[in-house]
Amino acid sequence: MSWNALFRRNLFIFNVRHRSFATKKAANPVARPNRWRSVIGLEVHAQIQSESKLFSGAEVSFGAPINACVALVDASIPGTLPVLNRRCVELGVRTALALGCEVAPVSAFDRKHYFYADLPAGYQITQQRAPLARGGLLTFPVFVPGVTKKPYYKSARLHQLQLEQDSGKSLHDPVERKSLVDLNRAGVPLMELVFEPDLETGEEAAALVKELILILTRLGSCSCRMEGNGLTDPDR
Repeated sequence: MSWNALFRRNLFIFNVRHRSFATKKAANPVARPNRWRSVIGLEVHAQIQSESKLFSGAEVSFGAPINACVALVDASIPGTLPVLNRRCVELGVRTALALGCEVAPVSAFDRKHYFYADLPAGYQITQQRAPLARGGLLTFPVFVPGVTKKPYYKSARLHQLQLEQDSGKSLHDPVERKSLVDLNRAGVPLMELVFEPDLETGEEAAALVKELILILTRLGSCSCRMEGNGLTDPDR
C-alpha cells in the first residue's frame, strides 16, 4: 500500500471515529460544573426629600435655570462655612431605624478629595469613617415570571448609611466646543446606602431596589423620582 493510500485510509478512520464520538457526546451531554458565581453588592444613592441643600439654604429645585440655585458655600467662595441641614439628618435617622440600623450617637463628615470641574471645592463632603448608622437588614421578595421558578425571599445586610452632598453637572457643547458648569445640584443632600455583597442575580438586585423604593417613599425620606424631587409640602 502506497503512502498516499495509507494516509487516506487513516484519515477516513479518524473522521468516522470523530463523528461517532461527537454523536455520543451530543446524545449524552455531561453537565460541566459552573466555576463562576456572581456576587453582587449594591451602593444606592437616594436624594433626601428636602427643599434646601445639605449645607446651605439654597433651594433644591429640579428644572430651575442654570446656576439659579447656588449659595456662596455651594460655589466654595473663600471664607464660607457649611451649616448642616437638620431635616436631612432627621430623615436619614428615620430611614436607618426603618431598616434596622444602629444609629451612631456621634457621626462625622469626611472630605473625599478628587478633581473635577463640577466640584468647585476640590472635595466632596461625605461620611465614611463615622457614618450616621451601621448594620441593618433588608428582606424582600424575588419573583420574575419566566426567570425564577417560584417566589422566594432574600435578605441583604446593610453595611452603613451615610449622608453626603452631590456634585454639580458639566454641560458639554459639541458645536461651540466648550464645557460649562451648572452648580444647581452642588450640595444637594444624598443618602448613600452601602449593602453587603449578599446578592447573586440581577433579578435579586432589581427586587432589592424595588423594595427600597417602597420603603423610602412610604417614609417620605426620598421621592425616588429621577425626573424631580416631587416635593409638595411647603414646610419642607
